[in-house]
Amino acid sequence: MVDYHASNNQAYSSGGQSVYMDPREQENDWDRDLLLDPAWEKQQRKTFTAWCNSHLRKAGTQIENIEEDFRDGLKLMLLLEVISGERLPKPERGKMRVHKINNVNKALDFIASKGVKLVSIGAEEIVDGNAKMTLGMIWTIILRFAIQDISVEETSAKEGLLLWCQRKTAPYKNVNVQNFHISWKDGLAFNALIHRHRPELIDYDKLRKDDPLTNLNNAFEVAEKYLDIPKMMDAEDIVGTLRPDEKAIMTYVSCFYHAFSGAQKAETAANRICKVLAVNQENEHLMEDYEKLASDLLEWIRRTIPWLENRAPEKTMAEMQQKLEDFRDYRRVHKPPKVQEKCQLEINFNTLQTKLRLSNRPAFMPSEGRMVSDINGSWHNLEGAEKGYEEWLLNEIRRLERLDHLAEKFRQKATIHESWTDGKEAMLTQKDYETASLSEVKALLRKHEAFESDLAAHQDRVEQIAAIAQELNELDYYDSPSVNARCQKICEQWDALGSLTQSRRESLERTEKQLESIDELYLEYAKRAAPFNNWMEGAMEDLQDMFIVHNIDEIQGLITAHEQFKSTLPEANKEREAIQAIQAEVQKIAQYNGIKLSGSNPYTTITPKSIDSKWDKVEQLVPKRDQALQEELAKQQSNDHLRRKFASQANIVGPWIQTKMEEIGRISIEMNGTLEDQLVNLREYEQSIIEYKPNIDQLEGDHQLIQEALIFDNKYTSYTMEHLRVGWEQLLTTIARTINEIENQILTRDAKGISQEQLHEYRTSFNHFDKKRTGQMDTDNYRALLVATGNSLGDAEFNRIMGIVDPNNSGAVTFQAFIDFMSRETTDTDTADQVIASFKILAADKNFITPEELRRELPPDQAEYCIARMAPYTGPDAVPGALDYMSFSTALYGESDL
Repeated sequence: MVDYHASNNQAYSSGGQSVYMDPREQENDWDRDLLLDPAWEKQQRKTFTAWCNSHLRKAGTQIENIEEDFRDGLKLMLLLEVISGERLPKPERGKMRVHKINNVNKALDFIASKGVKLVSIGAEEIVDGNAKMTLGMIWTIILRFAIQDISVEETSAKEGLLLWCQRKTAPYKNVNVQNFHISWKDGLAFNALIHRHRPELIDYDKLRKDDPLTNLNNAFEVAEKYLDIPKMMDAEDIVGTLRPDEKAIMTYVSCFYHAFSGAQKAETAANRICKVLAVNQENEHLMEDYEKLASDLLEWIRRTIPWLENRAPEKTMAEMQQKLEDFRDYRRVHKPPKVQEKCQLEINFNTLQTKLRLSNRPAFMPSEGRMVSDINGSWHNLEGAEKGYEEWLLNEIRRLERLDHLAEKFRQKATIHESWTDGKEAMLTQKDYETASLSEVKALLRKHEAFESDLAAHQDRVEQIAAIAQELNELDYYDSPSVNARCQKICEQWDALGSLTQSRRESLERTEKQLESIDELYLEYAKRAAPFNNWMEGAMEDLQDMFIVHNIDEIQGLITAHEQFKSTLPEANKEREAIQAIQAEVQKIAQYNGIKLSGSNPYTTITPKSIDSKWDKVEQLVPKRDQALQEELAKQQSNDHLRRKFASQANIVGPWIQTKMEEIGRISIEMNGTLEDQLVNLREYEQSIIEYKPNIDQLEGDHQLIQEALIFDNKYTSYTMEHLRVGWEQLLTTIARTINEIENQILTRDAKGISQEQLHEYRTSFNHFDKKRTGQMDTDNYRALLVATGNSLGDAEFNRIMGIVDPNNSGAVTFQAFIDFMSRETTDTDTADQVIASFKILAADKNFITPEELRRELPPDQAEYCIARMAPYTGPDAVPGALDYMSFSTALYGESDL
């Protein structure tokens, strides 16, 4: 039961000063004398009398003297029946004092039944006409039935009425309502209240602050004539009193409040609708932003995937290296912003869903093909297309490098062979032996044997040429047709040479049977000179042979082989000297025996001069080969340095990324300070990660140098640039998602009124049952968590809760879903029914609303927003332009809300 004197922090006013009275001190309050100021008593008499008559006239009666006309209790009981709408016990009609006391007691008992504690007011004082007690009783009735139920923004009674006055008069100059006495003396506040609700009744701009009598009388007359509020005070009494009576002013002002209550309800309804529409407009904007961002990202992925899936090789190294450079631009320039867009898209989606849940709206369903899962699927397809593309490019470059090397080697060997075979067919087809002498035939035969030896020595080169051509075909060399044609010509010519050689040998052997003289010395020279000459040609070919290596071990192998070759040169020189000695011996014998030589060896075309010339060439090529091998060694040492440099940095960056990922995992389940503290710490943590980006860029630069040097392996590290890129992108995405989770928790906390202590308790409970510290838990652990937090759970109730926290049946519940559920179960939000009720107030209880009513009650942008989206009303009571606000309200929340 409420003591309305105490609840308003003051007792009955005395001596011009409002004082708080403890309920225990109020027992003797009404027995004190001289506590009521005469000016206040006059104001209260007039005001309270007018207030009572404003209600009694509904029953066809009134009072003239407030302390006399209530003495028998009859009109007092009638007043209570009119203002409460309830029936009191039947009054006693006798004229005796006891009958009057019984009637007044019935009235006082009814007042007490409404929760009012009557302090020091007894029936005897009222029956005896005690003015102070009678005024106190009427004030108690006014408080209970006219002021108590006034509520504005969770304030009530006197504070609520004062706040209402302040809100309504705030736009008016010279009006500053701070109380219910001095603030009303100049009359402007009364006029402002009327003008705010009925501007056509008062020309406010013509009122002057220095003319309070005119102002007050104007307001009182307009209120009585147009608002049915009787004149309850005299302007002269208010102006002539230093401090007008607070209770009289409150009583009079409460009549204005009730007179405008319909407009107040409409304003409240309009405010609720504006709030709902603002939320809906913001959500629609977020949905449009999501759809556009999702469409742009999906379109980029759609355009990019065919490019990454194109494995059509180019014909040249330069074209393939340009493709590799384009791919590097894609990884460094084009993809990173899209990674951020994808992450931002997920953050926007989660934030939007959180706002929709908090405003009791249905979940946002993106248009077909634009779900987060669709984007993740497309992104997965993109990474699938991207995977292996760089490896394919490098393999193609390696293949083209090998092809260029083989093609050049083929051309070199083919040119050497073709130079050797030039004129050989003509030589083999001549018939010189038919007219030759025996010695000449023998010489021809020996010469032919030497040629056969030379021919056999060239067999290996022909086989090498065919093998290289075959390998070029297998590696899909772009100019294979010309290679094949040249190889075919060489092979056909080689077969022809073999046939011609065999045919000439047979002819010479037939002639040899007839001819017997042969110069053994010339023959010995020819036999030894031919292989030595071939060896020198092979050595020159090897010394000029192109080579390709990929590491230090391979070049060291070539250097070792070259050193071994050089070690054989002294022995070869001895053979050269021995061959030259044979020729010298021929000259010596011929000179000794007086033999006239023809000037050349009849068995060979290899002259001592040509042997010395080729030997000089070999000696010149050896140091050039030394230089080429040393240059390649320096190159491989430089490549090894690049490998070590990349590996040293990669072996730091790789573990650093892994450590940061683990730290974020721990941070996401720990509780350190408020959510704002956690958000600040996470953003600082994110900044520290972003500041690490130069290390990634440095690695990218080192990796580019490695690729440009055509280095394809690195034994010094297990980390590849691809692995580090993926790890870096995952790290940035994970910290961004963790920050978004904290932001959503703040949204949920602020929207649902969750205290920091409650949130801490939720987090502690969740962490206790999150056994694996993953930030989510399975169904069994979540059931245990609900039981621990005071939820009684049958199977049906638990299944209902799981449908809320795990709508996709993933079997896992996140912390965000848990606090959403806890706040949803304990807080109230706007519903479709509430919005429909608000529209009904604006529509004056009709089942439809007109555009004019919307434009009158709502701000322009929100009014037009409703008009554009409301369907025409088609009910039987429809009027032209009627709009269906019920279906519109239902659509805001989804059908399930109703």
